[in-house]
This record gives sequence, C-alpha cells and structure tokens, in this order.
Amino acid sequence: MTSAKQRLALHEAALRAAERRLAWRDPVLRPLVKLHGPCALRPHARHFETLVGAIVSQQLSTKAAATILARFKALYAPARFPSASQILATPDAGLRGVGLSGAKAAYIKDLAARTTDGRLRLARLARMSDAEVTEMLVEVQGIGVWTAQMFLIFSLGRLDVLPVGDLGVRRGIERAYGLAALPTAAEIERIATERGWRPYCSVAAWYMWRSL
Repeated sequence: MTSAKQRLALHEAALRAAERRLAWRDPVLRPLVKLHGPCALRPHARHFETLVGAIVSQQLSTKAAATILARFKALYAPARFPSASQILATPDAGLRGVGLSGAKAAYIKDLAARTTDGRLRLARLARMSDAEVTEMLVEVQGIGVWTAQMFLIFSLGRLDVLPVGDLGVRRGIERAYGLAALPTAAEIERIATERGWRPYCSVAAWYMWRSL
C-alpha cells in the first residue's frame, strides 16, 4: 500500500507529464502552460467541508459566499469546521440566520444526513471511478453534475474531467481559440479530442481558468 507521501509524489509526476503532453499536442495550450507554470491541482481529504462549501457558494459571488461560509463556521467555533452530526442538530432557523436560504439549509442537512447514515461514504470516494462518484453525489439534494465535476477535479484530483458546462472553461476556450461565441458542449468535446487533451482534460481546464 502506498503512503500519502508516495501518492502525492505520483500525482505530481502525473501533472508534469500532463503539462508536457498538452504543450506538445496543442499549440494553443503551449504558451499558457509556459505563462502560468505548473498546474496546482492537489487532492485532499476535506471532502465534507468541500461539498458544504460548494452548496453554500451556488449562485453567489465569491465575496458573498465567503461571508456566509464564515458566518456558518462561526456557529460552531472553536471547531474549525462542524461535523455532520453537529449540523443535523442545528435548528433550520440557525442556519438561515447566517444567510443561507431555506433550500440551501435543507441541502446541507441532506448531505449531513447521508454522510451520517452511510448512504454517502466519503472515505470511499477516492477509490471509486469518476462515474461512480458522480452518480453518488448527484443523489444529494442541491448537488448536480457541475458540482460533482468540481469535486472530482479539486478534491479528488482526478485528471481527466472535462466540465463542458463550466462558464469559465467556456470563456477560456472562446478566448484562447479565437471563437466567435461561447462554445457548446459538443464543440468543447471536439476540441478536446482534436487537440489531444485526454487523458488530461482537468489540467487543460485548469489552464483555461488561469487564462482568464
């Protein structure tokens, strides 16, 4: 069994291989890789915190989401972040009092309930396929395919996720490839295939985000 240090080293080696391959295969990505440097996608184990944060942030500006998340975490001080059982024990009025909508409070409690009763086993996600992780996560209220894809990329460190519905990726591709309009999902898939992005679509998407 590999240690956490060994897994991180393998991940770093995979990122460097991804950068070299993408720069070699795609002349549009080549200057972006040079300009923005090494890809900084790193897997971590703060899965519950990440998913709560994703729900809080939906349809909010970065600043507004950060404010509400800080108030939410303050409810449980001095703990750095609440456990699922602590959230379930919090009255809905308390959650709404920090700025969460009634729907988001319900979504977070559904996530906490599934984590507590075993329907969502966060410790197992790292050993599951991308499709299996997505299927499990979208069963949680308030979590859709986009959120599942962001989790795969930024929490699990999966390297071949292509978030065709992400606005930042679409804008980055429109600008980098000189398109007349935002690309459709089919157009993004075509670019990824023709430019040899696979099996490193997550890394290509990261450079699209950085380019903005």
